[in-house]
Parts: sequence; structure tokens; C-alpha cells
Amino acid sequence: MKLTQKETMLLKDLKNSEEICIEKYGTYAERAEDSELKQLFESIRKTELSHLQTIESLMQGTVPMMGGGQQQQQNGNQSVCHGECGHKMSQNDEFLVRDALDTEKHISSVYNTCIFEFSDVGARDALNHIQKEEQEHGKQLYDYMSAHGMCA
Repeated sequence: MKLTQKETMLLKDLKNSEEICIEKYGTYAERAEDSELKQLFESIRKTELSHLQTIESLMQGTVPMMGGGQQQQQNGNQSVCHGECGHKMSQNDEFLVRDALDTEKHISSVYNTCIFEFSDVGARDALNHIQKEEQEHGKQLYDYMSAHGMCA
């Protein structure tokens, strides 16, 4: 696949964004107090690493094969407590999870724009695959927040 100048620029931006996400989720996993939240951040970080690899492949002109459903799906059976949880979430964890959700909203919108800017169907499909995983990250974070009474 031959990239246009604009596509190359967009991929550089996406690469930078994924590197920031990897760094952020690694730091947040270390800083989180709740073990469930630590695990969630580490899980998302691992998926962000695969996104970076996909972007790097695209930058080299190679469209990687995207596996169906490689994202770790969590069941929607999480308990929702709406403020009546068994424990109070720390301000630190609340800040981390809210910031992470804002990050996912932003990166998903960036992928949405990029999908429309690529001429190669395979590249668009790869970017769309990543965007769907970013949206799933947002759902996982929202579900965690909801289960801990943060979505009232």
C-alpha cells in the first residue's frame, strides 16, 4: 500500500496517541488503588500495544490481517450499584478512571476521522477495527464507573 502525505501524517499522529495511551495506562495501573481497576488498566494497555503495532505496520505500507474479536470482551453482567457500593472509591481512582474514559472518547473520535481519510479499504478496515476496540475500552471503563456508583 502506498500512503499519501496526508495518510502518513495521520498515522504519525495515531502512533503518538497510542504511545501516550500505553504510557498513561501503565502509569494508571501503577497508581490505581483498587485491584480490579489496576487489572482493567493493564488489560487496556496490552490492547493499546497491539494498536501501536498495527499503526507501525500501516506506516510501513503493510495492511495487517485483523482478527475478529481479538478484544477481550467483558460480560455485561457487572453489578451496578449507583452509589450504594460496598466500598467508597478513592478520589485518586475516580480521577484516573474519569480521565481514562475521556481519553477513550478522544482517541475513538480521532480514529473516526482517520477512517474517512484513507483510500485503501484494508487500511480503513484496520483503523475501524482499532476504533471498535477503543469504544469497547470506553464501555469497560464506563461499566467500572457504573458499578462503583460514579454514573449517577
